[in-house]
Amino acid sequence: MQPNEIRDVLNHPISQELLARDLTRLAYIARDGTPRSIPIGFTWNGSAIVMCTAKNAAKVLALRHNPAVALTIDTEVHPPRILLIRGRAELDVVEGIPDEYLEMNGTYTMTPEQRVEWEADVRSNYDGMVRIVVVPTWAKLIDFETTLPSAVEELARQRDERQRA
Repeated sequence: MQPNEIRDVLNHPISQELLARDLTRLAYIARDGTPRSIPIGFTWNGSAIVMCTAKNAAKVLALRHNPAVALTIDTEVHPPRILLIRGRAELDVVEGIPDEYLEMNGTYTMTPEQRVEWEADVRSNYDGMVRIVVVPTWAKLIDFETTLPSAVEELARQRDERQRA
């Protein structure tokens, strides 16, 4: 995909709504060669997806070995809205707690007192974290109204050809 095509997908209003959500599903290849798909908090900074994790997380070793990833951000309603993203994970070890980690966890409903307690707990648990930064190299929005999965698009094209024949 060309950068302008990726930008067009990511700038679509539905994509922007999805990029404002709390969780993505991160798919990667584990060190044993098997696939993994995990939910993880994220934030969109306008050019990259940023996720944070513990320095000793298994995914950190896996991503150092094979940085190719796929992300899915979707809704739980019908018709679903799905944003698919591919890219390469860049890892950045950070001392302390990255601002993005605090931001991505800011949308959960917490009282101000709960927020202070949560943040204190986070700061006492982590001496640092790893920022996982993914700049999209491919993106597709599926909203089942204007865009469909590729296989369904192909079936619809074949149906239309049969009807015209």
